[in-house]
Amino acid sequence: MKAGNPPPHGRHHLDGSRSLGVVVLSVSDTHSEDDDPSGQLAQELLTAAGHVIRHYGLVANSVADVRDWLEPRLGEIPVEIGLTIGGTGVSSRDLSVNAIEAMGGRPLEGFGQLYRMLSFEEVGPLAMISRASLFLVKQKPVFALPGSERAVRTALEKLILPGVQHLVEELER
Repeated sequence: MKAGNPPPHGRHHLDGSRSLGVVVLSVSDTHSEDDDPSGQLAQELLTAAGHVIRHYGLVANSVADVRDWLEPRLGEIPVEIGLTIGGTGVSSRDLSVNAIEAMGGRPLEGFGQLYRMLSFEEVGPLAMISRASLFLVKQKPVFALPGSERAVRTALEKLILPGVQHLVEELER
């Protein structure tokens, strides 16, 4: 094997061969389940990558609503990851991150840092006001994404889909 090439069956792989159960929750005061382009895009990208949407919902921007919808679903056995869309800005109504923290979510800072770096390339300095985050809740990764379709596509295609299976495998060890 040439120097610099990883072993074909190394411990740290990103082969994308495992189907995961996902819950997707859109958080919005203005959209409905019938009018949720970012939520629909997330479901399409996840399904196209071979994952299974176990639950989809849309709730208002409230800590209680997010927690009450998300927490019981994360406790289900076929669910391995969670995704919230919206509520990650800095306004007083952006409460997704607060809700996940209130559930005892343990932050994994790398995701938010990488997301803001990628977002900076697309939107410039406004990327700094995003609170896009990754938390561990009930030993499951829960991603808090901004509500725009561009943000959802960037996060899923460049960060989540390439690495989430490895993350889940590490959490199961």
